[in-house]
Amino acid sequence: MLTVELPSLHAGQISVYRGRKRFNVLECGRRWGKTLFGVVLACEGAIEGQLIGWFAPTYKYLMEAWRDMLKILAPVLVASNVQEKRIEVMGGGVIECWTMDTPDPGRSRKYHKVFIDEGGLVKSLTEIWNSSIRATLADFKGEGWFLGTPKGRREFHAFFERAAQGKPNWASFRMPTATNPAIDPEEIEDARRELPPEVFAQEFEGIPADNGGNPFGMAAIAACFGPIVPGKPVVYGIDLAKSQDWTVVIGLDGNGQECYFDRWQGPWGDTKRRIMDKLDAPAIADATGVGDPIVEELQHNSRFGIEAFKFSQTSKQQIMEGLAAGIQTNRFKFSTDVIRSELELFEYEYTRSGVRYEAPRGMHDDCVCAAAMAWHKFSRMGRTPMPRIVGGTAAVRTSLEHDESMWEPVGRSTW
Repeated sequence: MLTVELPSLHAGQISVYRGRKRFNVLECGRRWGKTLFGVVLACEGAIEGQLIGWFAPTYKYLMEAWRDMLKILAPVLVASNVQEKRIEVMGGGVIECWTMDTPDPGRSRKYHKVFIDEGGLVKSLTEIWNSSIRATLADFKGEGWFLGTPKGRREFHAFFERAAQGKPNWASFRMPTATNPAIDPEEIEDARRELPPEVFAQEFEGIPADNGGNPFGMAAIAACFGPIVPGKPVVYGIDLAKSQDWTVVIGLDGNGQECYFDRWQGPWGDTKRRIMDKLDAPAIADATGVGDPIVEELQHNSRFGIEAFKFSQTSKQQIMEGLAAGIQTNRFKFSTDVIRSELELFEYEYTRSGVRYEAPRGMHDDCVCAAAMAWHKFSRMGRTPMPRIVGGTAAVRTSLEHDESMWEPVGRSTW
């Protein structure tokens, strides 16, 4: 007799399995074991002779699950096709795997169970589910699973809310990383101490951030944007062009609000002259890579101090968190549309090596970087702004104030 040994489930996974309904949405922390949990259920179904559909955002995410399925089902494997991502086992069971970066994945198929892995990363999840995947379950009145770590309150989280709103046949589960006994609790506590609270809540507790991957907050950005009465620049932030990017110069006045903005593309010689003609206050400039010799030359020729700033994942995280503090406490004010646009598009992503801050692929973050550097230098100047009249009253704010409430986690935590 052939024996297939399915990986054991931990207590958190078992509780989800026991509470399942026809359609199930699992929001969980990283390293909880969501993909392996789905793989176990998929293999179990195939062994029982069922037709299984497995869906992942891209080929990269698909391959890990594909390899695990092949390994588990090896004793009963009849055939496998790596090009078609199809596995056939004894008894008639079949697993077909699809990526969700192509039109209509799974269309014309019929399945007993479908699994959508890394649902938080799938663009147009609702459209793909409605137009393609949902119909594959009609023949057998099949079962659906949505597995993932949320990335903001986007489409994946909307599926989670279906059960919370009492939609029949839907169940939702939130499982923090800590419910996986294989993860050292001290490792989780280290992440709690190192990460911004909203990042930790999303990545380790499965609680979606209100603003998705945006570190500043849409409402906070809107509150800081509008007509202002600028003063004289006391500091400049300079992001130098690389490849198809823009050189951006942003000046802040004594109240920490934008009072100068310029943005252009051109030869390095023109860029250096343009910067030198403008600088009338201390500055901080991007000296990463090709910017290093440019900043050195500017330092030699400017009568005002120019600080060299080198971007790394760590240093970028630090200054972006500083800019977020300035925006969320309504201290960094600006009036330029392109700055607002870049701030709203800017994203963070949690990776194994930390938090990566950048613009979406194909977009620019030059204004964000210049603003972050300017605010970073301004905040370290220890300057107390002059009172400014707002609505007939004097409002005095210091650039070194810090409001801890800006990092208050949001969302619900139920499991």
